[in-house]
Amino acid sequence: MKVAIVGAGNVGSACLLSLVMRGSAREIVVINRRHERAEGIVTDIQYGAPLSCPVDLRAGDYADLDGAQLVLITAGINEKAGGATDRSDAAGRLKLLDQNVAVYREIVPKIVANAPQAVIVVVTDPPDPLADLARKLAGHDRVLSTGTFLDTLRFRFHLARCLGVHPMSVEALVLGEHGTSQVFLWSSARIGGMPIDEALGQGAQPAQEFQRRIEQEVRFANITIIEGTGASQLGIGMVAARIADAILRDEQAVIPIGAYDDRYGVTLSLPAVVGRLGVSKVLEPDMTDGEREALGESASQLRQAVARLGN
Repeated sequence: MKVAIVGAGNVGSACLLSLVMRGSAREIVVINRRHERAEGIVTDIQYGAPLSCPVDLRAGDYADLDGAQLVLITAGINEKAGGATDRSDAAGRLKLLDQNVAVYREIVPKIVANAPQAVIVVVTDPPDPLADLARKLAGHDRVLSTGTFLDTLRFRFHLARCLGVHPMSVEALVLGEHGTSQVFLWSSARIGGMPIDEALGQGAQPAQEFQRRIEQEVRFANITIIEGTGASQLGIGMVAARIADAILRDEQAVIPIGAYDDRYGVTLSLPAVVGRLGVSKVLEPDMTDGEREALGESASQLRQAVARLGN
């Protein structure tokens, strides 16, 4: 199984490390505009790689994509460099779109020319509209974004911490945009089959206040991380590697991931069946009228962003 990472910045490095640690692929090629950067990262990680499953690591060029089953794109301007770290800015990650469009117009045709059968996963922010652009440039539907998978994990983590349980014991979803318009499905959030508000028990803080606090922690987790370390990278690297596993092993796993949806006319996140060819089926969970309306508004915001791209 062969994977390629295009972009060897903070996120690309985190993706490479996570892929190696999980034993996701037998061969990984890293491509970067400045080849020396890719060489340095590969050299660094290869010395620890013997502690994981066997893997061939190398820094390469687009011609080395031949035979790749999966390409992760992490290239582009990140949130800190692009000025997308203002909690009061409703645009959020969408502020980076115009700056990263040019990067994608350059690299996606090269990916498709050298790995025409590969599934493409967009990791760069904002991933959803960039996935729409990549899908158009690639000329096929095997294009996904990391979507709200990380947001969903953050949601479960914060709920679990409040409830004193392991996050794997919490069932909860974030849908729509990986950004400020994301939708929290409180109506279906459960622990052991029990609704979250019941699990909180008597004497808990008012539900509305609790929900607002959790949503703020999740929605702006990236900014909190950036304020502390300068880059939000490790969590998304782990998520990208998990998505790679689902694709490369044809798991047919159900995860909240960004895929183009005809019903909404845009790439956004819903629970989807993920395997060797990307997404084979999208599932739409039960929602309240308010949640469904919020998902429609999230889709509308994404359509407006994609419309800016023109032809």
